[in-house]
Amino acid sequence: MTGNALVLKSQSLALDGPVGSLDAYVERVSSIHVLSREEELELAKRFHDHEDLEAARLLVLSHLRFVVHVARGYMGYGLPVADLIQEGNVGLMKAVKRFDPDMGVRLVSFAIHWIRAEIHEYVIRNWRLVRVATTKAQRKLFFNLRRLKKNLAWLSDEETNAVAGELGVEPREVREMEQRLAARDLSFDPAPDADEEEGIGSPSLYLPSPDLDPATAVEQEEWNGAVADSLTTALGKLDVRSRAVVKARWLADDKRTLQDLADEYGVSAERIRQIEATAISKLRTAMAT
Repeated sequence: MTGNALVLKSQSLALDGPVGSLDAYVERVSSIHVLSREEELELAKRFHDHEDLEAARLLVLSHLRFVVHVARGYMGYGLPVADLIQEGNVGLMKAVKRFDPDMGVRLVSFAIHWIRAEIHEYVIRNWRLVRVATTKAQRKLFFNLRRLKKNLAWLSDEETNAVAGELGVEPREVREMEQRLAARDLSFDPAPDADEEEGIGSPSLYLPSPDLDPATAVEQEEWNGAVADSLTTALGKLDVRSRAVVKARWLADDKRTLQDLADEYGVSAERIRQIEATAISKLRTAMAT
């Protein structure tokens, strides 16, 4: 092992302890020795030819600062930087596992594709509850469209065609992705503090209950119809004043008080209550038979 590799190993031992904040982590990985081409080649061959895990570990550690640099480029998606770095580190480890030292390129040139691929997957998986990019063209648009837009306004037809030409996709796909990026996730249930207008689009207000049985719904509807017919028949058997009192007290949209009806018929409120009680008793009897 070379002198610089020994330095790298001692630095990695210091990194094994608790790091603390993200700033502390970034500071510590930035202080790790950068391998020369010869050192990198030696470690890569040890791992590739002899499966030397310590060599692989040193290769990973020496490139952690590069992962931080790449991850910071995705901060605009509102996701935790620490998580982006973690996903990038996974990509780095995959790259080290697959790196062939005989290719004649530096590990960093090979690893960049794996690091970005893992971060891309994480961003697409977590940026929205509903996935906005599934095809290759949509993924390309997702990560490039906001960079290509000159301002926050919607793209004109000319700008849409220019973006489509640069990315090698159809203008239709550009417009569709622009709409997806502009949309927001909709909570299934209205937020507790949402007013009536804000919560009106929540799916829970429109979807049927999962325990709703169609047969039960039909049965309930038929029963309600039968009750309505029975009530209409029973009301027809009451005298005019009793029927008017029951409708005014129970069936009208703007229900009236006992005193309102007493004033209308020129009797006491107690008399209206008696008429109401007698009428309801007759209705129950009639509907029960």
